[in-house]
Amino acid sequence: MSDSTETARLNLEGIDEEPIAGNQRQFVGWQAHLFFLLGVAFTTLHLLSLNVYPLETWAYRILHIGGALVLGFGLMAPFTFRETTEPELSPLARAMAVVAGLAVGWPLFCVAYAFAMWYFTGQTKPPDWLFAHFGWPLALGTAIGLLGGYLFRGGTQRVSWSDWVLLLSSITVAGFIVFSLDNLALRMRAGTPFADIQNFWAALVGAVLILELTRRVAGLALVIIALVFVAYSFLGPFLPGFLTHTGYPAPRFFTYLYTDNGILGPTTAVSSTYIILFITFAAFLQASRVGEYFVSFAFAAAGRARGGPAKVAVFASGLMGMINGTSAGNVVATGSLTIPLMKKVGYRAKSAAAIEAAASTGGQIMPPIMGAGAFIMAEITGIPYTELVISALIPAVLYFASIYFMVDLEATKMGMRGMRADELPVFRDLVKRVYLFIPIVILIGALFLGYSVIRAGTLSTVAAVVVSWLSPHKMGPKSIIIALELAARMSIQIIAVCACAGIIVGVISLTGVGARFSALLLGVAGSGLLPPDLGMLLAMFFAMCIAIILGMGMPTTAAYAVAAAVVAPGLVQLGIEPLVAHFFVFYFAVVSAITPPVALAAYAGAAISGSNPMATSAESFKIGLAAFIVPFIFFYSPAMLMEGSWPRIIHVFITASVGIYLLAAAVQGWFFGRMNGFFRIILLVGALMMIKGGWVTDVLGVGIGVMLFLLQRSLASRTPLASSS
Repeated sequence: MSDSTETARLNLEGIDEEPIAGNQRQFVGWQAHLFFLLGVAFTTLHLLSLNVYPLETWAYRILHIGGALVLGFGLMAPFTFRETTEPELSPLARAMAVVAGLAVGWPLFCVAYAFAMWYFTGQTKPPDWLFAHFGWPLALGTAIGLLGGYLFRGGTQRVSWSDWVLLLSSITVAGFIVFSLDNLALRMRAGTPFADIQNFWAALVGAVLILELTRRVAGLALVIIALVFVAYSFLGPFLPGFLTHTGYPAPRFFTYLYTDNGILGPTTAVSSTYIILFITFAAFLQASRVGEYFVSFAFAAAGRARGGPAKVAVFASGLMGMINGTSAGNVVATGSLTIPLMKKVGYRAKSAAAIEAAASTGGQIMPPIMGAGAFIMAEITGIPYTELVISALIPAVLYFASIYFMVDLEATKMGMRGMRADELPVFRDLVKRVYLFIPIVILIGALFLGYSVIRAGTLSTVAAVVVSWLSPHKMGPKSIIIALELAARMSIQIIAVCACAGIIVGVISLTGVGARFSALLLGVAGSGLLPPDLGMLLAMFFAMCIAIILGMGMPTTAAYAVAAAVVAPGLVQLGIEPLVAHFFVFYFAVVSAITPPVALAAYAGAAISGSNPMATSAESFKIGLAAFIVPFIFFYSPAMLMEGSWPRIIHVFITASVGIYLLAAAVQGWFFGRMNGFFRIILLVGALMMIKGGWVTDVLGVGIGVMLFLLQRSLASRTPLASSS
């Protein structure tokens, strides 16, 4: 069967394409060409710097953020578009545009003049007059640009005047800070009481621009949390108890933020290396239509099983979510196909949306790429990336096995059918193109052969191009250029949220509030009012709640970066191994996307299925319940993270797998037939005993499971609750 026939059967056309946001501009004319070329140049700069000609670290990270701001303000409008027509400028808008343009134009001229002097004369210290009045016009122009974006909505086909102002302001900030890097005195004074006032203005405006772009691409949740942390830096002297601190003057605070302790720190280090590289890899896979093949393969493998589309969602969303780095985005991409098909075979609307949300969220914990969180974890902990990937394997298998059991049991309970053979691609035809998995195989192989992450990512990207030559979608020079521009667009959100998370990390580093949270957890665990084991469990429960709350409404990468700075140090001080502590935090930062009341992945699924968002988030929590239990087992059974002897690892894996099945049966109320509430509670207890992994608890769990199996086989009704249409 041809590739086009499979696509027609399943309507897979564009299944792996980036969804267009409601505030994303669709350019025409010269602006379309301009921003296309800027996107190609942005990705190319990163690839050259990572593989051929490395730039100075701070300069590279500043250009990384500055380029994302330029592209972001060009592509993303302040608000969702109401109409496509280009409105006429009112007299007030024209006046504001002129004032803002002049205000930002002067500091931009100053930066350009300084670079020209350096290039033509070698002079690195410009005359005193040049930057004497640099800061306040930049801040004024930026403020007017922000206000104009809120007051006057532009059209979809060209950049509004207010965003041109913000775009030029972004260039000015990046240019000034890069130029200041050669002045050792300015660089050393950043973040100290002696910080230069012009650096303060540039850092202040840069932080505001990052917050505004984050609002446009990721919503208000992360911005609000960042602003709370910023306010904490100034309100500390007025706060009680462990939150109090001496406070900081604005020049010291904002210049500190724009160093490698904050915005230019670990989160941007990861986004400017690993994340941008693997987003480029994902863009090349998309351009070569490998994403469509992944989904087709999943349909061919699992589509005919009962409740087939739900099982397809588990496989396909895991594969797609692994490389695209965002739970909600993956729901929109694959859920647009799988959710209607799930409803067609009998799943309720909220169940279909919840299954897709839970599966897409699980993609963030699926080795070898794990969204982008594994790269940040490696950067923060110093643990080799390959070790993290190996450690993540069993928990990821258990998570997806849990979802698979959930959907299978619901399909059995409701008497659902699978998809018909004429609705599916032919498996033997897809096997002939199994070579499309080669880029993933090369990525895994290169990592475990000892290549660096950057080299492995580059090799797999090149492999995606070469493999495409064997398929109907051959990548030539034009396709490669399109993929480079696509990578730039795909990277804007993750760069913005990483930079915004850097603001939070900077505040935590400056104020020491992370250490105070650590002291709080230590106080809970060692209060003496509870037995030590119970005190530790309570401290970990509080850590879970903090990680989930910090992650609500935030993309996975930012959620983990913030939680790792606030929560993980406290767990390490409790005596938990850094690997276990960070995986604990990482899991709960990930599953915040399906945790009520703010569950972005579940809300995205609800929008497609037409279900109630809150009911869908509760259903997704139920389906992903294993992800809320497994992290606690890391502490009790580190073998689940491949720590310990092989017999112990195998024992934990087998017993936890059985426990996961019992857990799914208890939640769904179907264990070889319908279950009443009392039996469900008993089975849930047995499941938790099996998941825990001790010999005594395993024997008790097996005993409960066998007893209920015998009772259910003799007493329970096996008539489905409903039949599929």
